[in-house]
Amino acid sequence: MGNKLSPVENRAGISSFGLHILAMAFMLMDHMWATVVPDNMWLTCVGRLAFPIFAFMIVEGYYHTGSVKKYMLRLLVFALISEVPFNLMVSGSVLYPFHQNVMWTLLLGLITVYFIGKLTEGCLCAMRILGAIMVVIAAFLLGSALMLDYYGYGVLTVVTFYLFRGSRWYLRLGQLVGLWIINFEMIGGLEMPLSLGGMSFDLPQQGFAVLALIFIWLYNGTQGPHGKAVKYAFYTFYPLHMLILALIALV
Repeated sequence: MGNKLSPVENRAGISSFGLHILAMAFMLMDHMWATVVPDNMWLTCVGRLAFPIFAFMIVEGYYHTGSVKKYMLRLLVFALISEVPFNLMVSGSVLYPFHQNVMWTLLLGLITVYFIGKLTEGCLCAMRILGAIMVVIAAFLLGSALMLDYYGYGVLTVVTFYLFRGSRWYLRLGQLVGLWIINFEMIGGLEMPLSLGGMSFDLPQQGFAVLALIFIWLYNGTQGPHGKAVKYAFYTFYPLHMLILALIALV
């Protein structure tokens, strides 16, 4: 389970740094729509692309980190730091128990793929596969019960990129089918009327998330600019931008 080979080495593509910048920009658009410019629906449509990129990078981080446990600890620390800014952004109050920030979702996704990897390491017997399936089901239910951002579907997105990691056509097809099922069939949500070639149809707003694969498939397997300063700047962006948007919205 999970292709341990590195993704395609396309040096002309997008680095890990570039994907993070794109995901942060898409997230900022979505959160601007949720706070200061709610009439611009296109912002949240573009914002749908953010989470799949973050989920993809969680899986890449799982394979490339020097310590998975330290990686989990960083996510835990910033999930805690981000909770108040997230609450202020979504509810205008410091405490809001009905929706938790996306760092918790990414942390649960990372924990899930970690246990899948441990269960299936060196052996794919029926009992181990069954155990891995039970881990995914438990994580899905936990994410939904705790009302994490994207609920259990966010965990399934991380698992999809873990199971179909790589650049071969059948792995990319698995990513496409997985994201289609999660975003079109499972999440769905608000539908938007669209016209194309004289034909009219309704597209679930969440369906725009599948377009994130365009950027993910351009990933070239390189880090780009990196180091502790860059890493913690990425982590800090999440709570900081939410706090700024929440303060602007409250003025």
